[in-house]
Amino acid sequence: MSNTIGKMFSVTSFGESHGQLIGVVVDGCPAGLKIDTGDMEFMLRRRRPSGEGDTARREPDRPEILSGTLNGITTGAPVAMVVANEDVDSSPYGRAMRIPRPGHADLAAGLKYGGFADHRGGGRFSGRITAGFVLAGSLAKQLLAGCGIEVLAHTVEIGGIKAASSSLEQIRNAPRQNELSCADGDAVTNMLRLIRQAKQEGDSIGGIIEVIGLGLPAGLGEPVFDTLDGDIAKALFAVPAVKGIEFGAGFDAARLRGSVNNDPYFLTEENLVKTATNNAGGVAGGMSNGMPLMARVAIKPTPSISKIQDSIDLETRRPTKLEVAGRHDTCIVPRAVVVIESMAAVTIADFARRAQIIPGVLK
Repeated sequence: MSNTIGKMFSVTSFGESHGQLIGVVVDGCPAGLKIDTGDMEFMLRRRRPSGEGDTARREPDRPEILSGTLNGITTGAPVAMVVANEDVDSSPYGRAMRIPRPGHADLAAGLKYGGFADHRGGGRFSGRITAGFVLAGSLAKQLLAGCGIEVLAHTVEIGGIKAASSSLEQIRNAPRQNELSCADGDAVTNMLRLIRQAKQEGDSIGGIIEVIGLGLPAGLGEPVFDTLDGDIAKALFAVPAVKGIEFGAGFDAARLRGSVNNDPYFLTEENLVKTATNNAGGVAGGMSNGMPLMARVAIKPTPSISKIQDSIDLETRRPTKLEVAGRHDTCIVPRAVVVIESMAAVTIADFARRAQIIPGVLK
């Protein structure tokens, strides 16, 4: 397995869905950061189930910092952080090794690891591991705030229902305004209705999350292989539910002419070079160009549904019907918002460390 991402601000993830705990080790966190555990707890709360379409599994997710700090301040040593798995019920997963669940990694993991992979609750392939991503993301966001960089994410679509454009202030407040982390209150009402309907039908729905990076200086990114957008995409695809990513105009750029897609330059009153549009999504040639980073992430419908599905009994080699048991979300999008935000922040923090925008010791 490959469980580490980043070069100068690196994150190693460990733990399984129904194991003892979930955690991360962050290496390269500068000395001198006073960790705001309140922010860490708030970000973990954003990831916890809170709506009627969320899983019945209720983990308290109390963060515990095991190493790398003294008196609440980072020492420069690796920072190890964990949350315990306390609300675990593995009984519904006994058949997963024999009858793979459609949409899950059961079959691929079983074949790759010779049947030894932890199948309980999806094991290492469960969305539960993203609790560790949020721990690392909180640390990254606190570092980035010190150099004027902000990372935000919000829900822009669920089940085909699209949110209207919103101001940055509305987006910042969205996680505190409603359970969907959506800045458009009217859309929230319709989204919740659709989630409720899907739940009643034993089905699930997906959606789209937008992530925004503000205050990035021009030049973050290491072309040609360690590009900013490429590494962000890699980090976001580590989130189990992600199936697509676009930056700026994204796939719409394929339908535009160059005269429309190009972002024309102009000089601001402060004599800074900016672009009049942001179809590039803040990235040019694999580097930040000084404009806001803009990306949208497609989240698939939760594969665990109570509708009866076709599968194969691997012991008898015969077709069979499967009704997935266990506790799962009707729509994972709202809980994934803070995870997407976290992984984008981790990647940006890594590039900021490489560019020495974040120094090795904070003053």
